[in-house]
Amino acid sequence: MSATTTAATDGDDPLARERAHLAASRSALRAMREDVQSLDIKDVTANWVNAAVLQSQIEDRIKALADLSHTPLFFGRLDYLPTTQDGRRFYIGRRHVHDAEGDPMVIDWRAPVSQPFYRASRKDPQDVGLRRRFGYTAGDLTAYEDEHLTDPSEAEQTSKLLQAEIERPRVGPMRDIVATIQPEQDEIVRSGLSGTVCVQGGPGTGKTAVGLHRVAYLLYAHRERLARTGTLVIGPNRSFLHYIEQVLPALGELEVKQSTVDDLVAHVDVRGEDTAAAAVVKGDARMAEVLRRAVRSHVTIPTEPVVVVRGSRRWRVPAYQLEEIVRELLDRDIRYGAARDALPQRIAHTVLVLMEQSGEAPDDRVQDSVARNAAVKAAVRAIWPPVDPAKVVLRLLSDAEFLAEHAEGLLSAGEQATILFAKPPRSVKSAKWSAADAVLIDEATDLVRRTQSLGHVVLDEAQDLSPMQYRAVGRRCSTGSATVLGDLAQGTTPWATASWTEALSHLGKPEAAVEELTAGFRVPREVIAYASRLLPHMSPGLAAVSSVRETPGSLDVRSVLDDLDGAVVAACAESLRHEGSIGLIAADARVPALASALASAGLPYLSPGEETTPESRLTLVPASLAKGLEYDYVVLDEPSSIVAAEPDLRTGLRRLYVALTRAVSGLTVLHARPLPSELSWP
Repeated sequence: MSATTTAATDGDDPLARERAHLAASRSALRAMREDVQSLDIKDVTANWVNAAVLQSQIEDRIKALADLSHTPLFFGRLDYLPTTQDGRRFYIGRRHVHDAEGDPMVIDWRAPVSQPFYRASRKDPQDVGLRRRFGYTAGDLTAYEDEHLTDPSEAEQTSKLLQAEIERPRVGPMRDIVATIQPEQDEIVRSGLSGTVCVQGGPGTGKTAVGLHRVAYLLYAHRERLARTGTLVIGPNRSFLHYIEQVLPALGELEVKQSTVDDLVAHVDVRGEDTAAAAVVKGDARMAEVLRRAVRSHVTIPTEPVVVVRGSRRWRVPAYQLEEIVRELLDRDIRYGAARDALPQRIAHTVLVLMEQSGEAPDDRVQDSVARNAAVKAAVRAIWPPVDPAKVVLRLLSDAEFLAEHAEGLLSAGEQATILFAKPPRSVKSAKWSAADAVLIDEATDLVRRTQSLGHVVLDEAQDLSPMQYRAVGRRCSTGSATVLGDLAQGTTPWATASWTEALSHLGKPEAAVEELTAGFRVPREVIAYASRLLPHMSPGLAAVSSVRETPGSLDVRSVLDDLDGAVVAACAESLRHEGSIGLIAADARVPALASALASAGLPYLSPGEETTPESRLTLVPASLAKGLEYDYVVLDEPSSIVAAEPDLRTGLRRLYVALTRAVSGLTVLHARPLPSELSWP
């Protein structure tokens, strides 16, 4: 590393040359965009449908080539040794840019030639002689920093530009980390499409960003395949999805869809809420077998023959043959709807065999005609009637005898009683379905007809899903792969997973590789050390995050003797003197009082999911929605209230752990009641 970061001066020729390359690259990108805008498709499409598809593709390409003034076009440079790449020089950026002759001016960060920017080191320079990082201010190139990877006289140093980029204040949604990806993160980002990867990462380790950048990489490396099969990012709530929604577009990827688990299974309107005990039972993997039994119970073993009349001939399929057909379909354990569709063809095939034995020569058209015969259709309705998944679940949760029959040996009598409706609804529409009920209906729906699978799914905050929710997500990537992101220490639901082995089994990806990120880049060392005092009490055995950032004064714990609300408002006003975003995190029940106090003090505030601006940087965050979010400065109200709001101590401590680790630059904790004893030194 060069001794110092080189800053901008008028006489600094190297920096002037880099600025000239930046200006030329921007001009080239503008020319690429104008070339696409000038395309005339009137004479190259056969019909209006093709024209509409092509025009949509052109518009997406134009958006992808946008030059965002606040986003650096390139952030690094690699000078290869003569032994590789003929000693060429490459500028590394968010997207590929070429000049009028097609020669590259900026290389996409995902290209193989860009990989050493993230992984090369003095121990393994990967044929790179020099790695240069660039510093920007408001989009202007203002500094650069060099590492001579093959120079033994140059000492290893921490990159000041890299650290400055990591610590840069944030206003607005989550940013990409493409300029600061670390080697262990890059290995996960560039892992192949065919395998599923599970990333265990504590607060500040960048697991969410790693997952999103992996999507961008996979779309680059397997664009044609994923264009056909689709890609989906699943987050814990809409506020979180809004927070991360600009990361992929900033990397030029515009087609990735986002969803919550609740959105995926929205077969019915969710208007009810379960008790914790009921939700745990409904989310248990045993419910999958209960539902399978309930759906299959609609099949009736035939006891009467089917007689098909064709012209003057009558063809009789005896009951024992019908039973053999039905049992064979049941034994195959294919989906209920697929088996129901196959049944008339199986019966028709049996009739065709009888015809052939009598000397006739029927063909496929005759089989199709027999399958549509009124007698066959009536038999199918009686043997294998159509099933409405929501009605099956409604009956299970309303009819104690029906539930007991299909839950025998799976659920205890007490568990069955826990999930029954207190007052059975009259219909599917009138039922007050809960979120867990919707997942059951999704499972039943898949038992009837196959759920469409995508090419790749990213599941974030995965530790909070129930086994049945994992199954719902797994159905969406049954023929594809997944990136699973989470932190077992941040599991705050009563059904939170105990291990990734168990979770991945429910997801249908037991072979997935589990990677652990333990180096923290976001949360200051003092803050993460304070929060980590809770780990032995809530997640014993889980490794604490080791932060690379030491920020003296980043933690301030204050005891308040009176007027806690006033002290919290004052702390928020104090934090607003700093640059960046501010999060006021409190127990959900405390939010109305704090909202009133902020309003009385004339401090405007946002709700989670609303975009911060330079004029409005304070967000009032219920503790239940804090997961996955981050702020430059956090004011944390009454930790004991956050713990007490949860149904048990472990969940309460995990909720507090989440709240304590949302700060990037500074954390102020205010309390009028004694702090939880678990925050004391061991």
